[in-house]
Amino acid sequence: MATRFTHALLRLPGENFAAGITNSVEGTPVLARALEQHRRYAVALEACGLATTTLPADRRYPDGTFVEDAAIVTRNGAIITRPGAATRAGETEVIAAALARHYHHPGRIVAPGTVDGGDICETDAGILIGITARTNEDGARQLAALLAELGYRSTLVDVRAVPGLLHLKTGISYLGDGRLAVAAGLPKLPAFAPYEIVTVAAEESYAANCIRVNNRVLVALRGRARPARLRSAAARDERVPQDGRRPLLPVAAVLRPAVSRAGRARRAVTRRRTAC
Repeated sequence: MATRFTHALLRLPGENFAAGITNSVEGTPVLARALEQHRRYAVALEACGLATTTLPADRRYPDGTFVEDAAIVTRNGAIITRPGAATRAGETEVIAAALARHYHHPGRIVAPGTVDGGDICETDAGILIGITARTNEDGARQLAALLAELGYRSTLVDVRAVPGLLHLKTGISYLGDGRLAVAAGLPKLPAFAPYEIVTVAAEESYAANCIRVNNRVLVALRGRARPARLRSAAARDERVPQDGRRPLLPVAAVLRPAVSRAGRARRAVTRRRTAC
């Protein structure tokens, strides 16, 4: 079933945002630019019909703005993660407190397991759990068991051998209607077999890290160019201006996804649901 999102939890970049962990070669982030991009990100989410809650920055955690790594949120329940980078461990408690109004008894990943939310990709067919440098095998198995208790089927996807892939969703994103955006160069893994693959060109690989939100797909852009392969998979695109260089934070375009023939059939029997 397609997820109908109603809320988004955000956290502002802090003054030491540039001190966060990164393997990017895009250059040092500029805080003023990051804050403006974050504001536009919130506007884009609100344009998708979401109510947003923005937490203040916390200087202790320069990576704290990437809130998805601290919790897995589904319609049926939430799971608090245990991030793979030791410097991010304290981020989870603030996120757990913020989610408490929606989820009263969230599950938790415990040592020695580690899970980053960036390794978790929910699709209509189930949930893909990436095994990476940040999400280890123990954490992936714990998460699969907790998701099964919530009624979800999971598939483990080991991508540790793929160079340059920090998280599973660095290279893939679910576009809805059975379609998976996959960065060029990523192996054709068995876990991807059930999906129609939309290959994102190598020069636009940053765009494989996009977000499906209700009837839109949010994509980070560079300059004025729009990712050609994703654009061809969409019925309409709308630009949300941005001028920054860090691809994981800003949202720069809103693509309204086209519905494939198979997708139309699925949509006819899809029930509306909500998730935080």
